[in-house]
Amino acid sequence: MRKSDKTDLPARLSAILGPLGYLSAPDDCARYVRGARYGEGQTLAVLRPDSHEQLQQVVAWCAAHGQALVLQGANTGLVAASTPDASGRYLVLSLERLRRHIVVDPVNRSVEVDAGVTLQDLNAALEPHGLFFPIDLGANPSIGGMIAANTGGARLIKYGDVRQNLLGLRAVLMEPAGAVLDLMTALRKNNTGPDLKQILVGSSGAYGVITRAVLQVHCIPRQSATALVVPRDQAAVLQLLQVLERDCGEFLSAFEGISGAALQAVLQHIPAIANPFAAEGLPDYCVLLELDSSAARERSGLDLEQLLTRTLEDLFGEVIDNAVLGRGQDLWRIRHAISEALRHQGKLIAFDISMPRSALVEFRSEALTLMAARYPWLRVMDFGHWADGGCHFNLVWPHSAEPPYQAGLAEEIRTALYDLVVLRHRGSFSAEHGIGPYNLAYYQRYTAPSSRRLAGRLQNLLDPQRLLGLTWFGEA
Repeated sequence: MRKSDKTDLPARLSAILGPLGYLSAPDDCARYVRGARYGEGQTLAVLRPDSHEQLQQVVAWCAAHGQALVLQGANTGLVAASTPDASGRYLVLSLERLRRHIVVDPVNRSVEVDAGVTLQDLNAALEPHGLFFPIDLGANPSIGGMIAANTGGARLIKYGDVRQNLLGLRAVLMEPAGAVLDLMTALRKNNTGPDLKQILVGSSGAYGVITRAVLQVHCIPRQSATALVVPRDQAAVLQLLQVLERDCGEFLSAFEGISGAALQAVLQHIPAIANPFAAEGLPDYCVLLELDSSAARERSGLDLEQLLTRTLEDLFGEVIDNAVLGRGQDLWRIRHAISEALRHQGKLIAFDISMPRSALVEFRSEALTLMAARYPWLRVMDFGHWADGGCHFNLVWPHSAEPPYQAGLAEEIRTALYDLVVLRHRGSFSAEHGIGPYNLAYYQRYTAPSSRRLAGRLQNLLDPQRLLGLTWFGEA
C-alpha cells in the first residue's frame, strides 16, 4: 500500500473539489468532527464533492494513496460512525452537497435521489405528488446515511424499514479504486441473481460510498386516528396489540409504548405540552396508537376514528383502563419530545434494543428488577416501538445521585442489560442505530464468530486497506 503523501493531499484534492469542496481551516471543519451525541475527533480536512464525478475521483485518489476516510451524511447518527476519531489520520467525506437529484416516478411510486438529500427535503419534493417516504424519525438524516444504518422509525410496523423500501442504489468502491457499482433499478421484482445492494444496507459505510438510491414511496394518508391508551397492566400491552392487528389489520401504523416516568419528564421540561391525563393523574405506562389509510373517508366509507373508538370501547375494563382519543398532533408531540426531556434529567445512558415481541413484558420486568437491585440510583425512563419489538430502555443517572456518574460503571450497566437482551431473550443490542465505534465492542461480544468472519471477508474484498470508516466487522 502506498502511503499518502500529505504534502500532495491538499493540492490534489483541492484541484478536484475546488475551494468550496475542500475545507481545512479548524473553524470550517469544527461541525464535521462533532457527533450528534458523542465525542469530538480531528480531521486532516473535510471533502465535500458536489457531483458523482468529483466523488469518484476523490475515492479513487484516496484508495490509490492509502488515505483513510470517514463517510458523513447529515451527521445525525448516535454511534459515532460518521465522525473521525482523535488520531487525526482521517479525512471526512461529506455528502451534504450531493443533493441536486430528486426524480419522482409517481406511476411506479418510486423516487431516484442523491445520497446527500435529507429526509425532509425528499418528502417536500414528494408531497405535490401525494407521496411520502414513511420512515418517521426524530432527526433529519440524509438518505445515504439512512441506508448505511438501515433506519426504521415509529411506523415500521406498517411501512417497513429502509431495507424494505430500497429498490436500487449506486456506490463507489475502494476496490477497484473508484469503481462504480451501479444497481440503479426501479424494479420490485428482479430475481436475476443475488441482491447485491443489500450488502451495503446497514454496513455503516464500511463496504462502499453510497451516492444515489431508488426508493419505493407511499401514498400520503388521507385520514388517521390516534389515541393514547392506558393498559390494565404490562401484559395487557401485548393483548392490546394483538386485538388491534386482528380488528384494525393493515391500518395499524404505530404502536409506541411510553413509561409514566418518560411522560412525566416531558411534562416537567417541555412546558408547551399539556398533560393528557390531567384529571386522572399520570399512568404507570401508556401506549400511543395510530391508524392511517390513504383511502378518503367520503369515498371509501372507511372511518378510522370510528373504527378505533369501537375497538377500544370493547376493551375497556378488561384490557385498558383509560384512553384519550383524537388530538393526533398533540399526542405525537409527547412522543417526539421524550429524548429532549430526558436530557434535562441527568446523564443519559441510552439503549436501542429489540427482541421478539413476545419477550418484551418479561424483559421489562427483569430489567426493572435488575436496575432496582444493583443500581438503585438510576431512573428508568423507557419508551419504544413495541409493535416491532423495539425498546429504548433509557436510563438517567441524576446529577445529584450517589455515586456520581462514572464511565466505567456505566459500561458495566450497559453490558449487564445487553446480556439480558441478547443472551436471555435472543434480542439485538442495536435495533436501529447500526454499528459504530461506540458499540463495536458489543458487536464483537455478541455476534457469532462465523458471522464476523464472513462480514470481515466481505470487507477485505471491498476495502482491502481498511480505509473506509472506523468499523471493522471481522474478528477482534
